[in-house]
Amino acid sequence: MTEIDPRELRNAFGAFMTGVTVVTAHDEDGQPIGFTANSFTSVSLDPPLVLVCLANTSSNYGPLSRARGFAVNVLAENQKDVSNTFARPVENRFAAVEWQAGPHGSPVFDGVSAWFDCSMFNTVEAGDHLILIGKVEAFENSTHPGLGYARGAYVTPAAEAEALSNSANLMVSAMIEYQGKILLVDNGAGRLVLPEIKVGKAGTTAALGRLIDASGTDAEPGFVYSVYEDEARETQHISFLCQASGEVASQGVFTELTASTLMDIADPAVCTMLERFAAESRMGNFGVYYGNQVSGKVRPMTSGR
Repeated sequence: MTEIDPRELRNAFGAFMTGVTVVTAHDEDGQPIGFTANSFTSVSLDPPLVLVCLANTSSNYGPLSRARGFAVNVLAENQKDVSNTFARPVENRFAAVEWQAGPHGSPVFDGVSAWFDCSMFNTVEAGDHLILIGKVEAFENSTHPGLGYARGAYVTPAAEAEALSNSANLMVSAMIEYQGKILLVDNGAGRLVLPEIKVGKAGTTAALGRLIDASGTDAEPGFVYSVYEDEARETQHISFLCQASGEVASQGVFTELTASTLMDIADPAVCTMLERFAAESRMGNFGVYYGNQVSGKVRPMTSGR
């Protein structure tokens, strides 16, 4: 088993901890079992621990309480059917997804945003639930945007984008991230900017796609990270946090957000946003900013089911 890199794990936690998840394991007979998680969160980076909650009434209660480990699969935005299947008493849940045994042995799914394969660190009885605490033995994340769930409905990046497409003067920027670095572009005057484009009739999703294509990165549309009014320019801005799978780019350079780098950012509002991203990356706890170019509020991202 390879050693876990705390920085990579923290980035994975920060990017995916708010998504809908399916927890999987094997029962005593070696058969795969799984359920759509009620709660999933990080506990510790040293050692790397996560927890999930399992209802005492679940048919998986006995097998999971005795399992040697479990995996957490963070679903991608096109996997609503997988979430629904594992949330219901379906006869053969695993027929709905391609999967394989992870490095520690629990089932991990293909096409997910991320998976964490864990050994069982501890179990804690808590009211009508059993808390499963796992030590992350291996993990993998991808650029696939995650599937969110809030107020009884699924939330996807595409839905978020189109819900915010009503402004005639709407600008979209892409915070394309790789291992804590952000893709920044020289504006021709020696200052740094994020890739940005005005939204046309095709809508926000199409505009964000054009930005990513023009950057030449292997990235996919992510989630809304900041929404603000620039009253001086009479525009509304939406910035999406997108993950790249590498540092290759045809425009701009992936850059560490150091103090000297932030001093070179052309737009003060973007500088403030990137300062927030740098701080949240260290904590692995992200929020969404709403306001104007001067002041506003950061709302924490809510956890999935």
